[in-house]
Amino acid sequence: MEKNYDIKNLGCAHCGGRLEDAIKKLDGVEDAILNFPLRKIKIKGDITDALLDEINSIAGKIEAGVEIVPVGHHHAKEDHHHEHNHHGDCCCGHEHNHEHSHSSCDCMEHHHHTHKEKDRDKIGINADIVIFAAGVLSFAAAIAVQHLTSFSLVVLIYIAAYLLLGWNVLTATVKNVLKGNFFDENFLMTIATIGAFILGEYTEAVGVVLFFKIGELFENFAVNKSRKAITDVAALKVEKANVLKNGEYVNIDSDDIQIGDILLIKTGERIAADGIITEGESRLDTSAINGEPVPVTVRKGDKIMSGCINLADTFIMTATAAASESMISKIAQAVEDATSHKPQIDRFITRFSKIYTPVVILIALLTAILGSVITGNTGKWIYSALTFLVISCPCALVLSVPLAYFSGIGAASKLGILFKGGNSIEALGKVKAIIFDKTGTLTSGNFTVTDIFTCDDINENELLKICGSCEQISTHPVAESITTYCQNLGIDLNNPESSGELAGRGVYAVLNGKIVLCGNEKLMKEKGITIPDMPEISLGNVVLVSVNNKIAGRIVVSDSVKTTSEQAISQLNTMGLHTVMLTGDKAENAAAVGNQIGIKDIFGGLMPDEKLSHLNEIRKKHGSVMFVGDGINDAPVLAGADVGGAMQSGSDIAIEAADAVFMNSEPIAVVAAKKIADKTLRISYQNIIFALAVKAIVLLLGILGHPNMWLAVFADSGVAMLLILNSIRTLKTKKGK
Repeated sequence: MEKNYDIKNLGCAHCGGRLEDAIKKLDGVEDAILNFPLRKIKIKGDITDALLDEINSIAGKIEAGVEIVPVGHHHAKEDHHHEHNHHGDCCCGHEHNHEHSHSSCDCMEHHHHTHKEKDRDKIGINADIVIFAAGVLSFAAAIAVQHLTSFSLVVLIYIAAYLLLGWNVLTATVKNVLKGNFFDENFLMTIATIGAFILGEYTEAVGVVLFFKIGELFENFAVNKSRKAITDVAALKVEKANVLKNGEYVNIDSDDIQIGDILLIKTGERIAADGIITEGESRLDTSAINGEPVPVTVRKGDKIMSGCINLADTFIMTATAAASESMISKIAQAVEDATSHKPQIDRFITRFSKIYTPVVILIALLTAILGSVITGNTGKWIYSALTFLVISCPCALVLSVPLAYFSGIGAASKLGILFKGGNSIEALGKVKAIIFDKTGTLTSGNFTVTDIFTCDDINENELLKICGSCEQISTHPVAESITTYCQNLGIDLNNPESSGELAGRGVYAVLNGKIVLCGNEKLMKEKGITIPDMPEISLGNVVLVSVNNKIAGRIVVSDSVKTTSEQAISQLNTMGLHTVMLTGDKAENAAAVGNQIGIKDIFGGLMPDEKLSHLNEIRKKHGSVMFVGDGINDAPVLAGADVGGAMQSGSDIAIEAADAVFMNSEPIAVVAAKKIADKTLRISYQNIIFALAVKAIVLLLGILGHPNMWLAVFADSGVAMLLILNSIRTLKTKKGK
């Protein structure tokens, strides 16, 4: 069994990773996947009440106050909602918000309690600011007067600054040690700074805790910013909706909306469920769904998606899906799930961090012992060992790499691109060739009349009326596109006296006493009808029309190329990617579309298994491949590609098989997705290389006998700040950049 749980009061990514590892090791647990930005964890296994109690016991030891509860459940002991800062009660030493919930109080008591808690929060935050400011001022004062007053007074000022700035670290260390938790960042920081005090390096000792504190502030800022980008999508869900009940509109919970319900959508409201407009017209802001900033005009009969905002007139719609199955719920769930699927590079960092810290601590011990024995300068080599301890915690790497992927997922969702995991972004960043299906992906998938040629004295409208009247009996997409085209032009169609379909060739009819044939060249040749010379066409399905065995004209029906197809292919080619088209459409149509928009390799007339075979050949020649499609027949090749991309307008099977879904169904979204993936992968590699290089340089200097705790502080807290700021750069990715 697989269940989702909320993690209450978790404030540290590193602690979250330790919790995830601890849960995985428990009997009865097959797997555990932490979603730190949303404070959730997915646990797979035989999850009994006893096992959940054991998990909560472990959680409380790793970080005080942490509780794991089933999604949607309240705190086991208390029931109304309030937030407070624990100010150092947690063993990780970080400052973060805790949430509990109480339901035993009535509304007035709850209201009063909430205000008291908010006031307490403000007091707590203000107290933190005052303490931090006092610590900084004390530190500055100690530096300023260290040559102007007595040594004892200077030391006292340094100690005061140290306690003001590092009290959380010290208290967390004591609690960790009492619980048997050693060698976390707080313990190492405490040992290093106290050691520096003993050696008389007061400035370095206080400087370490100051920068550590600043690093925490940056970490909290970055994590909250990344979390907001993800939770903003979930926040688009509508809580209430006006639904017709017993002849009047009643405001109900959106979760109670069912298929067939009639909804009233007022101006400014966000749509709660997918549906069809049954009365009225308006303009919708669809940017939350597909990233498109231009409002869309909708009328009676149009399908609309939940999450869009009604910008103009009130209208009435019929729900075609329950709120829980509507588009905005699916998007929120997809984004939430995406942050749980870790890329390979993230898993590498997790494994690396388990080895890195103990190795650096061992180097520190050997440096202190061997250096002292060999040179006799104990103070120097202990100081060198202490610099190693300062940089030994891998927290910057542990947080910055997944933060880059969380930011990528958040940035993509704002543009209407849903990645199904950080691993999907990572895989797309490595793609060298992008393969497209044609119909519904590069073209609209909606056939329309694109060319009309008439013979003799007949005009275009007359030809359309003859052909449209006969094609009414057929359900073929080409026939339907002709009749729809006639209706849009206001042409009145007649009913034939008799008619029938000729499979694979066209239709015949008797219309106003005349024998009419509408079909392909094969049909005309079968009937011995001579086809006159006509202008050549490069694209489309040709319908020849004969009246009493004489050609009256030709109607060409084509699938129009999407407006962004050519732009998308051009940009992908410029980016050095190999572009390919694999389609089941006939080769000449594929070539016409592919050449028009600039695709490098074009293959038409393919069955699904042949598409997959071609994909494997392209992978061998060019490297990792992405396939973008929309149809049921694309599911096998979507699953077989290194990255599968599906248009939201396509089939549910294709969307399910894909690694990324493009909500606006435009090819240009593929370009944006690739750029986000490239940027995310590049940032994650930058973080790893920079962090390890700086730490390696400091370690090497220490081993060579040139220790510097200020450089060590930069290698830890300074690097952490830079990596975190670098990681959230992806959030600023805009369309086309």
